[in-house]
Amino acid sequence: MANVLKIGEMTLGAGKPKICIPITGKSGAELREEIAAVKEVSCDIVEWRVDHFQEIDDTEKVKEMLGELKTLLGGIPLLFTCRTKKEGGNQEISAEDYVKLYREVIGTGDAELVDVEMMMGEEVCSSLIQCAHDNQVSVVMSNHDFERTPDKETLIARFRSMQEQGADVPKIAVMPHSPGDVLTLLSATYEFTEKYADRPVISMSMGWLGSISRIAGEFFGSALTFAAAKHASAPGQLSVNDMDHILKVLHNTDNG
Repeated sequence: MANVLKIGEMTLGAGKPKICIPITGKSGAELREEIAAVKEVSCDIVEWRVDHFQEIDDTEKVKEMLGELKTLLGGIPLLFTCRTKKEGGNQEISAEDYVKLYREVIGTGDAELVDVEMMMGEEVCSSLIQCAHDNQVSVVMSNHDFERTPDKETLIARFRSMQEQGADVPKIAVMPHSPGDVLTLLSATYEFTEKYADRPVISMSMGWLGSISRIAGEFFGSALTFAAAKHASAPGQLSVNDMDHILKVLHNTDNG
């Protein structure tokens, strides 16, 4: 089976790695400014980090904003993410409220993808994956470690678990403390994609040390990278213009 996922006109897992720009505005005005910046650069997908949105507790406001963002983006796919504090985000939220928020958002049809955190547990993940798939929405199942880089076996096991649970795109991001940690993340990604994966994979090593993984992840199996239009949402993100230029240079290299 080809390791690709079709999202609208975009094919994740084929060709040049796709660039995702996170938007993190606290208000509608800030989000509109970020979307305006997004429209000025090269971008394949936009991630709305709703955990920064000051009206997140009002589900109707969230859905209203989501619909507006979808309209403003035109044909650019939208990834909806509520990143919890335990995974490096900006929101303390119970599992019950997390599920409720996601079910409401999935039901709108305004997000082509949703990010579901693996550490929410299999019951929550299974419920949301089923809900998403029933509504033709794809799921990025994610795991973030902002403290360290687990060993290769642990990372591969997490990737495999995400795939077995039905995630359309397994995603892992970790923090390195040495170049060896970056190699561990890249090696785990490569081994998983070569031996087990039947779908696109996203991985990255964060911070300055890990920035090479954002540029060269493609060579080890990662299908997407994150870059900043205005504000970085994680340590080590490059600007989208720099990222687009680097990826184009790599893909235009004469291998003869």
